[in-house]
Amino acid sequence: MSEETKEAQTTEKSRTDENVIYVGHKPPMSYVLAVVTQFQGSGSDEVIIKARGKSISTAVDTAEIVRNRFITDAKLKEIKIGTESITNEEGRTSNVSSIEIYLTKKKHKKTEE
Repeated sequence: MSEETKEAQTTEKSRTDENVIYVGHKPPMSYVLAVVTQFQGSGSDEVIIKARGKSISTAVDTAEIVRNRFITDAKLKEIKIGTESITNEEGRTSNVSSIEIYLTKKKHKKTEE
């Protein structure tokens, strides 16, 4: 039974990890660079910014800086908020807020004349 759950988790992670930016304790511009690189470098048309707890404000700042300064045609597709239960080393569980910000960018079609 434990093998089945491990397999389900790994396939789910590999499916979405390539266009996901996890926000932590770095300054917002570090994540802005990662998002812009994801859009332009790998040609992704969607990037997901994920954060938990105190990093949520940094994730929101990152999304707004990307939209207003660097990639002005990026749109907010969806914002998901939720609560995750985390167990620490002592065995206590605590609830932590989480956010997922979905940014999309439409690819421009080149006109041939």
